[in-house]
Amino acid sequence: MKMTTYYRDPDVWITSTGVRMHGRDLRLEELLQVWHTRGRRSWSTIAGRGVTGLAILTPLAVGLLAVLVALVIDASTATTIALAGGGVLVGLATAPLADVLLERVDRSYDRGSRVREIWARTAAGDVLLLSTPDAARFGRIYRALQRALEPATRR
Repeated sequence: MKMTTYYRDPDVWITSTGVRMHGRDLRLEELLQVWHTRGRRSWSTIAGRGVTGLAILTPLAVGLLAVLVALVIDASTATTIALAGGGVLVGLATAPLADVLLERVDRSYDRGSRVREIWARTAAGDVLLLSTPDAARFGRIYRALQRALEPATRR
């Protein structure tokens, strides 16, 4: 019978015959039941996303304020143009910053805001197979484990 690899990284290896997670080797036949749990939400991760959002909005607000001040105050034409132009430039300068910060927010959502765990019940008892805050990695590993455990693939 040919062995199929469903997932592999430095810490996890899932094949059609067994599982290796963090140095622990288990044959698929030993896994009586497999389930996953989610830990508590990390409020520091969520706060970090909020701070990133503020970092994007602050230069825009400053630029808009400069344009509004330029239009409201009774100043010379040169001062009004300078304030309005400066406000527009500050607003435009936000675009490259926003791109970088939005990419950071995207990565934050990929990683997730909770610790996720994969557990297995064996004849010896319940075993923690994996604990990770990386939601994307967790999903890839759990799907690979489900594929390996499907009856059609275990023939």
